[in-house]
Amino acid sequence: MSVKFQDEATARAVQEKTEDLAHRVGERLTGGKTQTGYLQMYLKQLQSNPLRTKMLTSGVLSGTQEFVASWIAHDVSKHGHYFSSRVPKMVLYGMFIAAPLGHLLIGILQKIFAGRTSLKAKILQILVSNLIVSPIQNSVYLTSMAVIAGARTFHQIRATVKAGFLPVMKVSWVTSPLALAFAQKFLPEHTWVPFFNIIGFFIGTYVNTHTKKKRLEALRKRYDQRRGPGSEYEKRDY
Repeated sequence: MSVKFQDEATARAVQEKTEDLAHRVGERLTGGKTQTGYLQMYLKQLQSNPLRTKMLTSGVLSGTQEFVASWIAHDVSKHGHYFSSRVPKMVLYGMFIAAPLGHLLIGILQKIFAGRTSLKAKILQILVSNLIVSPIQNSVYLTSMAVIAGARTFHQIRATVKAGFLPVMKVSWVTSPLALAFAQKFLPEHTWVPFFNIIGFFIGTYVNTHTKKKRLEALRKRYDQRRGPGSEYEKRDY
C-alpha cells in the first residue's frame, strides 16, 4: 500500500510540475500578468480587434517574407534592389486573403472543439486541421502566388497549384501537427492565428528563397545556352 501511495504522490508531483511549467511558458509567450510594453499592447488589440490585428500582422509578415527571400536569394528587381513590386502585393495578400481566411477557418476549428480537452479530441483536431484546413489554405496560397507571379489564365494558375500542392502539403504535414500541439498546450486560442502566421513566415521564407534560387539558376542556364559554345571564355585584349 505504501508503494502505491508513493507512486500516486510522485505522479501528482510530476503532473503539478508539468502544469506549472506549461503555465509559466504560456505567460512568457503571451505576456503574462507582469509583462508590459508592446507585447501586452498587441495582445490587448488582438482581443479587442482580432480580425484587424491579424490582418496587419499577416500583411507585415507576408511583405517581410518576400523581401527577406529576395535578399537571401540575391533576386534583384530590374531597378537593382530587393524591394520589388511583389512586396506590396504580398502585403495585400497577407492582409486581405491570408488573415481573413485563417481567422475564419481556425475560428470554425476552435468552435467545433470548444471545451473538448481530452487527448482524443486534441488528436482529432490536429487531423481535421491537416486534412481540411491546411489543404484549403495552401490551395489559396498557391493560387495567390501564381497570380502575383504573373499567371493570368485558368490553365496557368491550375498548373502552378498542381505543381506546388504536394510539396507544400508535405511541409504542412510535418510542421502543422507540432505547431498545433504546441498551441493547444501553451497558448490561448486568440493567439493561435498570429502564432501560425509566424511559423508560416519562416516556412514561407525558406520555400520562397528556394523557389527564387531555382528560377535564377534556370535563367542563367537559358542565358548561357543562348550565348552558345565558347561563351564562357572572356575576350582578351591583345
